Amino acid sequence: MLRFKHIIARTPCKALVDGLTSANLGKPDYQKALDQHNDYIRALQQCDVDITILPPDEKFPDSVFVEDTALCTPHCVIITRPGAESRRQETEIIEESVTRFYPKKVERITAPGTVEAGDIMMVGSHYYIGLSARTNQDGANQMITILEKYGLTGSIVTLEKVLHLKTGLAYLENNNLLAAGEFITKPEFQHLNIIEIPQQESYAANCIWVNGNVIMPSGYPITKSKIAALGYNVIEVDTSEYRKIDGGVSCMSLRF
Repeated sequence: MLRFKHIIARTPCKALVDGLTSANLGKPDYQKALDQHNDYIRALQQCDVDITILPPDEKFPDSVFVEDTALCTPHCVIITRPGAESRRQETEIIEESVTRFYPKKVERITAPGTVEAGDIMMVGSHYYIGLSARTNQDGANQMITILEKYGLTGSIVTLEKVLHLKTGLAYLENNNLLAAGEFITKPEFQHLNIIEIPQQESYAANCIWVNGNVIMPSGYPITKSKIAALGYNVIEVDTSEYRKIDGGVSCMSLRF
């Protein structure tokens, strides 16, 4: 039975307001983003995990989105190589924090490969890797080779519309998969119990399972009721300011 023991998160920096985005929803309000991040940490505190909160780093507007910089598996940590050039060096500021949990089990994606871990979804010992504007074929192939070295497996999923694989998917353990848009009918997921997220609530497909709890964005009643019906304890957090810079619930933490 999977159980997360550790969470790593990073306080958003003031430069967050200039984060990468394709959302056209306006600039985030920094104070509101900070309050929302505090609420997010409070939600995680309800999940029986040890939480490491890293300081803000003004050099990297998107550095609150720690998920993209490392893949923490049960057997090793894989430092990624973000596809967005402005984010490449974020791996350097996360490395010390993650590698202390993995003595001598640190792997790296190297050029010309690019991978952002927002494109990777873990289902048991298998990792689905989305090819996107941020994760390329070379990076995905490197990732699969590393996973196999540790007795894990990986496969590639093509994306048509979304930024990251986990923009439209969330695995909630117990064979349950939240899916929106293009992912509802993808053949590689049909063996799972697919919970369809309606188009108007597609943002809510990005949730996280943490030790029997599901943390999800607030304001999506259909999705909330579907998740609650499966027996999970649902915790809602407002992520409106992160949505403005293409961020969601999963992006803001590393869970392992």
